[in-house]
Parts: sequence; structure tokens; C-alpha cells
Amino acid sequence: MRLLLAAALLPLCAARADYLDRPEAARLLSLLQTQYEFTAADLDVVKAALKQAQPLPQLIDAERNSKERTLSWDEYRALHVNAANIANGLRFLDEQKLWLARAEAQYGVPPEVIAALLGVETKYGAYTGRVRVLDALATQGFDHPTRAAFFFDQLAQFFVLCRDQHLDPTRPLGSYAGAMGEAQFMPSAWRRLAVDFDGDGRVDLWSAPDAIGSVANYLVSYDPQRAWQRGEPLLATASAPSARPATLTPNLKYATYRFAQLRKDGIDTEAWFPDAQPVGLVELERADGPEYWIALPNFYAVMAYNPRVFYAMAVTELAAALKQAQSAPPGALESAAR
Repeated sequence: MRLLLAAALLPLCAARADYLDRPEAARLLSLLQTQYEFTAADLDVVKAALKQAQPLPQLIDAERNSKERTLSWDEYRALHVNAANIANGLRFLDEQKLWLARAEAQYGVPPEVIAALLGVETKYGAYTGRVRVLDALATQGFDHPTRAAFFFDQLAQFFVLCRDQHLDPTRPLGSYAGAMGEAQFMPSAWRRLAVDFDGDGRVDLWSAPDAIGSVANYLVSYDPQRAWQRGEPLLATASAPSARPATLTPNLKYATYRFAQLRKDGIDTEAWFPDAQPVGLVELERADGPEYWIALPNFYAVMAYNPRVFYAMAVTELAAALKQAQSAPPGALESAAR
């Protein structure tokens, strides 16, 4: 009986093993020392944090089964494009109008797009995550079966961020993937693209002004091939033949085609575009059959934030609903959410 009990406890003990004892920890410490010039005192902080880090294997399941992967488009859309999110978005647009106007002037990203992205990410800052970023990134970076390399790098970036921002690495809370703040930036994105938009001397993505400026900067600066283009739309409705031409691949991550090619293959729109306009094709499964959209470079700028078509569609449709609702009479929120 004792032997059986001891054997049963072994997996539990292993699950609580000290991350500092893992072989990957030595590689992490070496990386921080050689590439990021961590001092002995800096490394002691990292070691103490790794000793406290808790493995949370359920976070790996959450990452591998995210809503963008598991829901239908109609189910996913309903989570974000709804009357409550529109109403809260209108309130956010009003409360933050000065910062949103400044972001549009500086970066060219309209207020409703920034608001919609924050609405999809964190419901305008209401839900920024309840998991310790340390635990999330240690679990994903040491134990994820397919994406450990990505999350290991994010763990290193997190420790660099904490050193540079004078943060205790055991304190920040975020998502199951280690994203932080109202804008849900991963540590590498925070270090490269987050801005001190309110000029208070620190970059704080739990602050609405900094989140607003940082989202706009991200869309413009993250990927030159998908940089936000001032004054341009995101999508255009499309008509298509009953069977999509095999020459066209939908739901890619870049504007792979030119408009002339789509029109030649039977995909058209009431909007006017030059033949050389870079475009992509979005295909959504709906109850009555596939729905098609012509995606423009700004749609792919949003996909640079999260490379899932459902995500970019939700941001685009929520932005459109917010813009419509701003000029709609009272009581029109339900129609804007449909």
C-alpha cells in the first residue's frame, strides 16, 4: 500500500519540480548574461523567480485550443460583436477621445479600429488576465510540445523587460500565453513597440493612453510588409462564383494577389480598386454557404497583431459597428451588432 501511494505521488512531485533545476534554465541564464548583459545580481533575481514559478499545464491546453481555432465564425463573432461590446466601446471612445485623436494624427489608425482591437483583446481593459506571466511563460517555454522555442524566447524577453522596467517578475498578471496589459502585448512586442504615449516617463500597458499609442504603433511598425496605411479601408464585400476558383487560396496572412487577378477569376466588388491593388481573399463558412470578402493591406496589419482570420474579422466588424453606432440614434445598438 505504501509503495502504491509513493508511486502515485511521483507525477505530482514531478509536476512541482523547481524550474531552476531544469536543463533549460542554465541555457536561459547564459542567454541573459551573454546577450542581454545581466549582472550577477540580475541573474539572482531570475533564479529566485524560476524557483517560485509554478507549472500550469492547463495553460498549454488553453493555447492549443484557443477560441480562434475551435469556434465557428458565427460563434466567435458573437463573443465580440455584440450590443454590450459596442456600448462599452462607445464609452471608451468618448472617455479616451483625446488620446485616440492623437494616435490617429500620429500613426493614421482611426479611433474605432484602436478601440475595436482593445475591445476584442481585453474588453477595453476590463479583462487583462489573471495568470502570473512568470508561470505562463515558464510553463509554455519549458513544456509546450510544439511552440516551446517561441515561448522560451518570450520568457527571456520578459526577464529583460522586468529588469529594464524595474518590475518584480513574480508580480505581473496576464493571459495563458503571457500577454500583458490592456493591449495584451507579448514581452518582445512590449520591448520593441510599446510607447510612453502619455509622457509620464514609463511605458505602462495597463494604462489606456499607453495602450492606445502602443496599438497604433504596433499596426504601423510591426511588419513593414503589413504596415497600416493611413486612410485606407480594411475589407470590401465580394461577390463570387458558386465554386471558388482553385487558383485562389483564401485566408492567407498577406495580400498575396492583385485585384485584377481576383476579378479575372470571378471575384468582384462594388468598390473600385486599381488592377495592381494588393488584395487577399477571405472565405467564411456561414449557415447558408461561404461568404467572401476582399481583404486589403490594413486587414493584414490587424492580422500581424493576431494571425487568425476570425480575429481580424472581429476587429474589423466591431470597428465598423462602433463607427456606425457613433452616428446612430439611441436604441440602434442591436441593429449595429447584427
